[in-house]
Amino acid sequence: MIRIAAVGDVHLDENARGRLRPALERVGRHADVLLLSGDLTRHGTVGEMRVVAEEFSGLPVPVVAVLGNHDHHSDAVPEVTDVLHDHDIEVLEGDSVVLPIGPHRLGIAGVKGFGGGFAGKCASAFGEPEIKAFVRHTVDVADRLRKALDALDADARVALMHYAPIPETLQGEPPEIYPFLGSYLLSEAIDATDVDLAVHGHAHYGAEQGMTPAGVPVRNVAQPVIRTAFAVYSIEP
Repeated sequence: MIRIAAVGDVHLDENARGRLRPALERVGRHADVLLLSGDLTRHGTVGEMRVVAEEFSGLPVPVVAVLGNHDHHSDAVPEVTDVLHDHDIEVLEGDSVVLPIGPHRLGIAGVKGFGGGFAGKCASAFGEPEIKAFVRHTVDVADRLRKALDALDADARVALMHYAPIPETLQGEPPEIYPFLGSYLLSEAIDATDVDLAVHGHAHYGAEQGMTPAGVPVRNVAQPVIRTAFAVYSIEP
């Protein structure tokens, strides 16, 4: 069994320094790895990400993250990514990492993801250039997730995202904003590969649990949803 701790949407800044650390110090008792599903900061500044790095570094388990839309806001993605890397926090965007967990190998592929909506109620690459660019970005992100998952040589695979791959974990959010919370293309990428668990954030008022059409468990770990420093899920390799 592999135990996976996960949390997203912690939105840390200087005023939140040390808020999560006491609980995080105990994560090794409950989990083998900690996944961060984006929106780690409020405005994506380097200073805010330094708070995040201090909060989540030096833990007794490996930490793997993707960025969220808030982490992109200040147009400093390379800089905030470097801050996390400098604190031994792996950041994924269309790539993957394989971690030894006891006798097993856990593969994690990650992307921020993007919007677009869900089957039957989604945007299409038709009309104005702006709409085409919006949809094509989602197509590209989902394709990178699929390729990263497919390339993993591991006993168990996890898809880590910020945006949602299914509408079920958005229930509680206004339906009008579903197209800005996720895309069914992410779910298609997950179902096209051998995935044991999919983790996302972004939907503060959504539901914790859902499932892709092919039966892959999906968990929304936005902190306002799980209401704790991290949630733990187990998978059998």
